[in-house]
Amino acid sequence: MFFKQLYGQPLAQASYLIGCQATGEAIVVDPLRDPAPYIELARSEGLRITHITETHIHADFVSGARELHAATGGRLLLSGEGGDDWQYRFAAADGATLLHDGDHFMVGNLRFDVMHTPGHTPEHLSFVVTDTPRAAGPMGVLTGDFVFVGDVGRPDLLEKAAKVANTMEAGARTLFASLQRFRALPDHLQLWPGHGAGSACGKALGAVPSSTVGYEKRANWGVGTTSESEFVAAVLEGQPEPPRYFAEMKRINRDGPVVLGALAPLPPLDGADVCRRVDAGAWPIDLRSAADFAAGFLPGSLSVPYSKSFSTWVGSLVPYDVDLVLLVPDADVALVDRARRDLSRIGLDRIAGWATPDAALSAHAARGGVRGTVPQLTAAALADGIGLPAAHAVVDVRGQSEWAAGHVPGAVHIPMGELSDRLGELPGGPLLVHCQSGARSAIATSLLHRLGRLDAVNVSGGYVAWRDARRGG
Repeated sequence: MFFKQLYGQPLAQASYLIGCQATGEAIVVDPLRDPAPYIELARSEGLRITHITETHIHADFVSGARELHAATGGRLLLSGEGGDDWQYRFAAADGATLLHDGDHFMVGNLRFDVMHTPGHTPEHLSFVVTDTPRAAGPMGVLTGDFVFVGDVGRPDLLEKAAKVANTMEAGARTLFASLQRFRALPDHLQLWPGHGAGSACGKALGAVPSSTVGYEKRANWGVGTTSESEFVAAVLEGQPEPPRYFAEMKRINRDGPVVLGALAPLPPLDGADVCRRVDAGAWPIDLRSAADFAAGFLPGSLSVPYSKSFSTWVGSLVPYDVDLVLLVPDADVALVDRARRDLSRIGLDRIAGWATPDAALSAHAARGGVRGTVPQLTAAALADGIGLPAAHAVVDVRGQSEWAAGHVPGAVHIPMGELSDRLGELPGGPLLVHCQSGARSAIATSLLHRLGRLDAVNVSGGYVAWRDARRGG
């Protein structure tokens, strides 16, 4: 048996390639959209991808199952559970085999037993894996977003992200029932989860890549809670706000992601073309540092410095029906490719091309335009209250749990992902925008400037620096 976890850091997502070395057959579980890493790994190990499956209809990334199926001809195996509302609508057209609780299938000499484990989603499956030639019984369980290291899948996404009303508590109770089956599994089974620390699919995911069923029975709060009422209350409390693109992912993955195939490199654009595209409605995404952006940017640009959270923030703020232009410093083509890959993984495929910010600004200036700037204010100055603009309002763009843990008195609380929809709730006068440490507020102020609030000021250092300054005083 060959086993390899492939981990996508930006999404904290784990997929798996598992192969039978005797027959050369292999399966990929929960693939990301780019098929190349799986194909290359299989080839390097003398394996061929003959099966492709996933644990559920994902909300946080575009499934790569169809893409890998098109590239390899591997047999698609998808959940047939969940009822009429939670079926894969492309399954029949792609010749997929639907799986149900109690089924099993073979990949060479490897046996995969199917467990229906709903709660996170209605159709969710887990797979118990047995290397049959060893005759030692099951070896491990692929749990997807059902059980993580240290946490369990959140049951509130259907209501909060997909807007299916009155499903949170019912989902929590269903999840509790599924956990009864998990506790009955042998302690020695390895546990291979679908996500790690940093994912929004839970609230306390561990950074360790795998565990065992027995250890999770002892250390995982969700697995260890045996009172249903206590579990329901605990699993629904303190969940982070789901990124706004999650609803779009559910739709795309249910209906069937577009198969991209081999992608040509993104074309470089000259500054004039960037300006024309922006005039036509394209969103420029500026990948420079927040400080460089604030000093001068193409009006209408959204500042999202490239980091592991890049795709999360772009997906949370940018509509899916517009073109994007990437503004990349130093003509860094490798950065262009990484950013495009990350956006493709959440279904943002309408990227017209890329340019440098300098080229875009030069073309804008040649048309008589003025570069935008974002005023800056230190958190210490906000704490001192000296020299602040008259009639200002403090705007807190952190999440609900951060706000509940402490906030600036009198601040207006609107999480960053909700700013576009709740713009009318913001008061007049200068807006002093802060987050926890300064990263999100820089993005938020760029969005507010795009939305016409040119009086938005970024508070550098965020709430942490404000709190420390108050304590020091």
